[in-house]
Amino acid sequence: MAISVEGKLRVGVLGLGMAGGMMVPYLVRHPRATLAGAAEPDAQLRARFMRDHQVQTHADAQALIRRADIDAVYIATPHQFHKDHAVLAAENGKHIVVEKPMALTLSDCDVMIEAAERHGVVLIVGHTHSFDPAIQEMRRLTEDGSAGSLAMLAMWNYTDFLYRPRRREELDTNQGGGILFNQIPHHVDIARLLARSPVRSVRAATGILDPRRPTEGCCIAFIDFVSGAAATAVYSGYDHFDSDEMHSWVSSTGRKKTPRHGQARTTLAALKNEEEELRLRGERFGYGGGAGFLQGAPEHQAHFGSLIATYEYADLRTTPDGISIYSNEGMREIVLPPESNGRTNVIDELCANVIDGLPATHDGRFARGTVETCLAIRESAQQRREIFLR
Repeated sequence: MAISVEGKLRVGVLGLGMAGGMMVPYLVRHPRATLAGAAEPDAQLRARFMRDHQVQTHADAQALIRRADIDAVYIATPHQFHKDHAVLAAENGKHIVVEKPMALTLSDCDVMIEAAERHGVVLIVGHTHSFDPAIQEMRRLTEDGSAGSLAMLAMWNYTDFLYRPRRREELDTNQGGGILFNQIPHHVDIARLLARSPVRSVRAATGILDPRRPTEGCCIAFIDFVSGAAATAVYSGYDHFDSDEMHSWVSSTGRKKTPRHGQARTTLAALKNEEEELRLRGERFGYGGGAGFLQGAPEHQAHFGSLIATYEYADLRTTPDGISIYSNEGMREIVLPPESNGRTNVIDELCANVIDGLPATHDGRFARGTVETCLAIRESAQQRREIFLR
């Protein structure tokens, strides 16, 4: 496959909703990649994008994928389309980054992996929060052994996730809605990355607390690894407590925020119908929308709630600016530059694999393990028992 004369990977973005829209500026600024096009069925989102970027834009994914001047695609379409778009990209010789979750079933994951391998293209799944610089620094300390063996991870995140404007399928777990396919994968991916061990079993409980949003909105999971390490993952998206309070009111994107307990619920309750919710979704969270948490350059590190990792010789905690290390010598902080970001690191891994031939950590097989664990969490909650993974 040819790469542009500047030596950069030419990337097209499929889907200009929140995930795709957030990736665009990082592609524009990346030293080894360039934004080469986009595909989005919503005319308003396309218009906003074309206002800002002078690249060819399409209403459907196939037109973008089949272009000869595209080297790779970033798939940020609704979850149910990930498999079909990834297979089409592989068949057209395009390298692939797909948003989490990789897919909704293990069989779809297998089809995607097989297609990428058969056509000789790279497949990476962009679980962006496991690419966050603080998690990558914890990973480095885990691998060099300076903190000793990992014993346990404690992770928790409380947000307004369920009361952000949604499409209908985003409230249907069977179609990939709710937190089990959209938020818990971040926890699982981070835990698997740091544990460096297969998952042995999970035990979980979930809650559907609002019949107007009929999908899982809270979850607590215990993840047991073959190595003997364990992780607890706690998530609630019911817009009551906000765990950014424990993160110095720095949001998940690294920007300072003002507490707004219950505001997402109140805004949603004022809408008259589903059409108004869809309109608000596009206005606030689509490309070029007015979501306040996306305004301005981040001053701190992105994060996914709070995390404390207990190692043999130290405890490590994520902070707004990096990680704090607590050991026999006291506490010290590793400060990471605010311009470093998990979305940049996703593109870094793609370029390192495609251009430099280096192996990718977050490849299809690794991502399949995250999907398998999330499916086991759902099964455990439904059956109220421990589920063992193969």
